[in-house]
Amino acid sequence: MRLLAGMLMALAFAGHAFAQPVNTGHLTAEIVSPVRTIAPGQTVHVAVRQQIQKGWHTYWRNPGDSGEPTQLKWTLPAGWTAGDIAWPLPHRQPIGPLMNYGYSDEVLLPVPITAPASARPGDNVTLSADATFLVCADICVPESAKLNLSLPVTAAPGERDGKWAGPLEKALAAVPKPAGLAAAFEKRGPNVLLAVIGEPLKAADKSEAYFFPYGGTLIDHAKPQVIERGPAGLTLTLTPGYDFQQGAGPSEFGGVLAVGDKAYEVTATPGALPAGAAGLGPPPSKAQGGSGGGMTLLPAVVFAFLGGLILNLMPCVFPILAMKAASLAGHGSEHAAARNQGLAFGAGVLATFLALAGVLIALKTVGGAVGWGFQLQSPLVVAGLALLMMLVALNLAGVFEVGTSLQNTGSGLATRGGFAGAFFTGALAVVVAAPCTAPFMGPAIGWALTQTTPAALAVFTALGLGFALPFVAVAFAPALINRLPKPGPWMDVFKKAMAFPMFGAAAWLLWVLAQQVEPVFLARVLAAAIVLAAAAWIGGAAQRGHAVGRAHMPQAALAAALTVLAVAAVAWPQTKPELTPEPYTPERLQVLRAEGRPVFVNYTAAWCVSCQVNERVALSTRDTASAFKRHKVAYLKADWTKRDPVIAAELAAHGRAGVPLYLVYGQGGGEPRILPNILTEGTVVSALQAAAGTEVADRSQTNASD
Repeated sequence: MRLLAGMLMALAFAGHAFAQPVNTGHLTAEIVSPVRTIAPGQTVHVAVRQQIQKGWHTYWRNPGDSGEPTQLKWTLPAGWTAGDIAWPLPHRQPIGPLMNYGYSDEVLLPVPITAPASARPGDNVTLSADATFLVCADICVPESAKLNLSLPVTAAPGERDGKWAGPLEKALAAVPKPAGLAAAFEKRGPNVLLAVIGEPLKAADKSEAYFFPYGGTLIDHAKPQVIERGPAGLTLTLTPGYDFQQGAGPSEFGGVLAVGDKAYEVTATPGALPAGAAGLGPPPSKAQGGSGGGMTLLPAVVFAFLGGLILNLMPCVFPILAMKAASLAGHGSEHAAARNQGLAFGAGVLATFLALAGVLIALKTVGGAVGWGFQLQSPLVVAGLALLMMLVALNLAGVFEVGTSLQNTGSGLATRGGFAGAFFTGALAVVVAAPCTAPFMGPAIGWALTQTTPAALAVFTALGLGFALPFVAVAFAPALINRLPKPGPWMDVFKKAMAFPMFGAAAWLLWVLAQQVEPVFLARVLAAAIVLAAAAWIGGAAQRGHAVGRAHMPQAALAAALTVLAVAAVAWPQTKPELTPEPYTPERLQVLRAEGRPVFVNYTAAWCVSCQVNERVALSTRDTASAFKRHKVAYLKADWTKRDPVIAAELAAHGRAGVPLYLVYGQGGGEPRILPNILTEGTVVSALQAAAGTEVADRSQTNASD
């Protein structure tokens, strides 16, 4: 009967490709073919199809910050060959502080299979692949399958398989391919610029673009990719990875550029950025004689002036100008005072533009690579500006006063304090406006930084004049000033309303800071903001007390102390605690437990997403390290990156098929406490404290809480 069943099965699938799906636990895999048969010498793209369980995912060829790609090891008849996987465009998978690349739901991984010319029609060949998958959700589980596809050989190319031909053709068509794009990359200061141009990008929707690198250490995957668009392409500002710390850096920058709903293979080489990729364009070559691609001084000055004018419309500048408008409106018919304010504002703008130009020119002279807006590449500068914006907002809201009080507004605005305030406002406007590069600014600044110092200063002077002109013009136009409302109670309301744009500017700067630093430093800045706000409130109370003759020195001293504390919290160097684990072995665990020491065992892997997140947010903090030392807890790390069978057996013994797994053994013995898959610092510290106690905790309750 078995022989008869086998014969019937063979007849049923004669002349047809056949594959059996395999369920590995969290996905179902199979090899599918677009044709029912294959001819001698023919190449067919079969595919490994993954149906992935909801909430789980697998990985692209470069998994990102953690993970492992699907791997296939083929076993084929003699003469048959299998090519590399044609990887579809992945999805971004942000998890905590990490960025990974992979697939969910369903994915087809096409692979070219070539039959030899000597293949005999009438044979039925079996294509076998040992497939390994890393499937992750809040834990990561390595899974594997033996996949087979039976494919008959016929004299003529086989007919299409109605079920899989269409999906496979669609999947192959969507695989990113070269499209004749020209690309170059250049390291500039803390960033690397990747510029890409070509016909497909000229008419493309470049509002959304993302670069998926082939190399896992080319860039910092979790950092944002800033887009600058040009007529022929685009430029991405990326955060360089480990490869750029090695000597001269990488010789090639390969990956996939996703633009809108299209994706292209890109291979960039180091060198001058191609013209048309963005507003800045390439530096001039020697053959151009320093002309900046044909630009001369007069066009550069005109472009800079126009760029400065347009810069006033940028969202990042509005809060500063709105604050200044509040003071200008208070002059009413006092034209002389208004002119003084306008001149002071213009002087502050020009002085700051020229100061920034001097820094840029000096850095270029000594070989530094910097760009416009470089000051916001420093986390300390960004943090300082954010706190300054908050203080300005609190001042506008009336929490405290700087210079003249509200009661004297309108009568003392022409004093020296008013002039200094206008000058400072102009300087602050330039510092905040610099990263908001306006149209026409890019080519002018790019040209200026390749020229002589006088030419560069001329361009930056024109930029400052354009930026200052609208406000100065209003200050010198009596007709416009006369149309402004007369000083009165409305000014107090208007001034306080202008606090909200400043709060918005502070929030924007904190968002910029969050892209640059670890969460711990951001928390320090937020704490400093709270302390500084309290100092401003107490200082305001001291000012009001002084105005009515009350004692105010204790409050003023407290406000000053809190201000110093806030500044120190931001400026104080951050040191990371060292918490060095021992390699895990069952023998070492037994020795430590025999000594009566509490033990923390971390079952982890480099490709495990949750493991890496927990490492950064819960296991590498100062409080956690202090708790380990304080309670004398031994720290063992069971690294399953290479899938050690001993660790696999330990995982199975605790009912786990993957990592992470965190066990805490108490000094009193007994079964370990199993911590949750997603850790917090408080969870770890509490578990260490319990493990170091004199009494053994209720193990059944802690295990049940997992």
